[in-house]
Formats: sequence, C-alpha cells, structure tokens
Amino acid sequence: MSSPGFTAIILAGQRPGGDPLAEHFGQAFKALVDVAGQPMLAWVGSTLAARRDVGRIVILAQGADALLDHPATSWLRDEARVVVRDCGDSIVEAISDTLRAMPQAYPFLLTTADNVLLDDAMIDRFRVGADGADIAVALVERKVLEAAYPGNRRTWLPFRGGQYSGANLFWLGSPEALKVLAIWRRVEQQRKKARAVLGAFGIGLSLMIAARLLTLAQAIERVSRRLGIRAKAVLLPQAEACIDVDKPSDHAMAEAILRARAG
Repeated sequence: MSSPGFTAIILAGQRPGGDPLAEHFGQAFKALVDVAGQPMLAWVGSTLAARRDVGRIVILAQGADALLDHPATSWLRDEARVVVRDCGDSIVEAISDTLRAMPQAYPFLLTTADNVLLDDAMIDRFRVGADGADIAVALVERKVLEAAYPGNRRTWLPFRGGQYSGANLFWLGSPEALKVLAIWRRVEQQRKKARAVLGAFGIGLSLMIAARLLTLAQAIERVSRRLGIRAKAVLLPQAEACIDVDKPSDHAMAEAILRARAG
C-alpha cells in the first residue's frame, strides 16, 4: 500500500470480576483461550506482525507481560516491534495514556485479542476507508452477516436504512481522537446513566438516532460537526469481521472458520 505505516494496539485485558469465556474454558486470561490450536492473542498478533506496514504493536492488558509467558505467545516477546503496557480497569484511560505516551506513533489501528478472524483484507479495506479521518470505526451491515451466516446473533446498531454491528477495528488518526476517548471515558464512568450519552452527543442528536431518523452517514456527519473532528464509519464487506469471540457459540463458529481457512 502507498500510505504510511501505523501502530497497532491490541486490547487484551480482562473485565472487572473475571471473564465468563475464560472461566468457561478454565483459562486465567481470556486472551489466552485456545481457538483452533492457538491462543486468541497469538492469532491477532501473528496477523499484525506479518504486515510490513505495522511499525509497532502495543499489547494493553492487566499484567500484560504475563500474557507472553504462554508457549504459543512467547514469540511476541522476541518480536522487536512489540511493546506491552499494563492497564487498570479502564480500557479507555489506558488507550488515551498510550496515545499520549507515543505522540509520534500516529496513526493507530485499535483492535482486540478476541478478534481472531482479523485478516489482511479487512485491515486493507478499513485503512482505505479510514484515510484522512481523526477517528474511524469499522462496521458490518446486518444483511452482509445474515447472508453469509444465517441465524448468527450480534448486537445491532439501528439507523434509518440499515443496521450495523461493530467489527472491533478503530482508527485513531490524529491527537484529535483524544476528544472522542474523553467522551467515551465519561460514558464508561456513568455507563448506567443514559444522560451521560445524551450529554456527550447532545439530546437532539441522541433522540434522532434512537428514533432512527438519521442514516448512519448523517449521524457520523453530525457527530463530526459537534465534536469538531473528522469521523468516518467504514463498512466492511467481510461478514467475519464482526464475529469476535465473546461466548462459547462464538468460539465454536470462529474455530470452524479458522479450520476451514487452513484447509
């Protein structure tokens, strides 16, 4: 690709109080749950490490260095581009701290350790769509997923004209992205209070989104104007992009897809 390289951040931390999927598989860390023969972190790490346009890989987790004690992830410790950073219970705060600590490392591609189906085609498509944005989010439209995997259940974001699911891919293109992270942090701190979201994005905009009066593009354009940033939503054509591993049924599906790819 002709565009410059980027820094990748892999979120590999735990939810406060433990993770149900990790407990289901008897694993201390969700990021180390085995899928199709290797830990989730190894799948995502190897996809990113194989790319020549990735300048650095930052692994964020509580006790992050311990994740590299596993025999199948220890190679990450020997990879010169890999940096591990410890985080507390606030993932948003950890991301913000990382961006501030690495001001020369923009742009950042943010993903998660459970995004095991991530591949080059998804990353390439997302990079092209996110070009020029201060912040961008990857989404998959519902009809794309249901055409490929009928009956698969996801959390859908409804807008006028379509419903979308997140693909665990974010683009932080400039320090302006910190504005959105600051809002995300406020919402995180008051996650049970609807007024936190309303206050962050404005009552009028929030109500129009809730009532499905806006298309996705219209909503993103209004958010951009309100925050004074360049925001983008990038639709990915790969149905697998929104299949992360949060529950045993996701694990079974991701494992089947990875084994089919290998075959």
